[in-house]
Amino acid sequence: MNQLLDAILPLDPQLFVGVLTVVAIIHIVLGNVTILIYFERKISAYIQDRVGPNRTGFDFGLPFLKKLFRGFGFWGLGQSLADGLKFILKEDYKPRGVDSVLFTLAPMLAVIPALIGWAVIPWGGYIAFPEGIELFGRLVVAPGTAMVAAADVNIGFVFLLAVAAMSIYGVTLGGWASNNKFSFLGGLRASAGMISYELPMGLCILAVVLAAGSVYPSTIIEQQISAGWLVLAHPLACLIFFVCSLAESNRAPFDNAECEQELVGGFHTEYSSMRFALFFLAEYAHMITGAAFLVLLFLGGYHLPFVALTHPEETGILAAFVKFGVYFTKVILVLVLMMLIRWTIPRLRYDQVMQLCWNALIPLTLTLVVATSIALFLGLDSVLALFVVNVLVTIAGLALFPLLPKAKTNRRIPLAGSRFSPLAGERIVTAPSSPIARSESAVPEGSTGIMSMH
Repeated sequence: MNQLLDAILPLDPQLFVGVLTVVAIIHIVLGNVTILIYFERKISAYIQDRVGPNRTGFDFGLPFLKKLFRGFGFWGLGQSLADGLKFILKEDYKPRGVDSVLFTLAPMLAVIPALIGWAVIPWGGYIAFPEGIELFGRLVVAPGTAMVAAADVNIGFVFLLAVAAMSIYGVTLGGWASNNKFSFLGGLRASAGMISYELPMGLCILAVVLAAGSVYPSTIIEQQISAGWLVLAHPLACLIFFVCSLAESNRAPFDNAECEQELVGGFHTEYSSMRFALFFLAEYAHMITGAAFLVLLFLGGYHLPFVALTHPEETGILAAFVKFGVYFTKVILVLVLMMLIRWTIPRLRYDQVMQLCWNALIPLTLTLVVATSIALFLGLDSVLALFVVNVLVTIAGLALFPLLPKAKTNRRIPLAGSRFSPLAGERIVTAPSSPIARSESAVPEGSTGIMSMH
């Protein structure tokens, strides 16, 4: 046994920190999925002037648990746990005619990429072990410095893009294996959306790589700490990357792969129980990975101005925890923004989603990459110069897009006598005629407050 330990120990510092990071982040992501679902339900309730979940505590309405969890039922904090138990205990239904192997494999293929995409994210910068770590008089971890990430590799961006592209296989296979035309259409839409929106996303990353001069994630953050966050130098790239993240995660207003009005439930129409829960888990895990990628590229990563512990030269354990807290707080704020967008902007038509990508985002990002390359070749690498480049590309796009030829399909057909196509001499009034409907108060002015029922 001692000979085996002597052969294994001491561990490489990066291996030791990487294993701890994997164990910690996996549980944090899985725990935050339930919290994010609760947040989304409360945010949607607030926007729609509702209350949202506020009844379910950790006693789940069971009398013998009420005494144990008395006082923990406020705000409906047990709702997500109750939903998870419901998914576990529900009947695992499988329709007739499905491809059993692929039908079961699809949710796994959807959730696995979502749980490995964050592996190259430098959550807490570097942490140093100047004297290593000893346990029972034996050197367990060798002296050295390690990045707080699952893998410290210099192809981090390539890994993230490859993993993001793999996630579509689960959705496509789930739609095809369900033996349902609505599910199949949802899978096709998801595939087309992924192929389309990967292009502008990759071009946005290329613009960042040109500005930073490296594909190494930690170098990107250090470059932003010294020269300024890239959201200031590349606001257009940041906006387009955020839009592509929404599309890649099947989030509104780009959730055409599962839109209920057209496809019942889309690619997961035939799924139930834990198979459906895995698709749900994959969506929110992809949101976390996409938000972490956005923070890495444009929002300075773990850096926070005027906080000394968030600088790269701070390599203590306390600094690593502070950096991780800063990084994850930024991720949560981006996720909240995604939720606000879902409940404020209506879903786009599928042809509009494709037109937005191919007619607007791809030309814009191509122009931005070329303009950034020219500016860097001329030595204009300051934040102000790159910001001006982004502004000029935006102005050029806004000026040229109205001049492009318009598609003749999916035009609004005028309906005589409708609100938008009134008849000759007709005046359309859409305002309510009742004084009660026009008043903001419960009882309009001049009213006695007494209403008769007929």
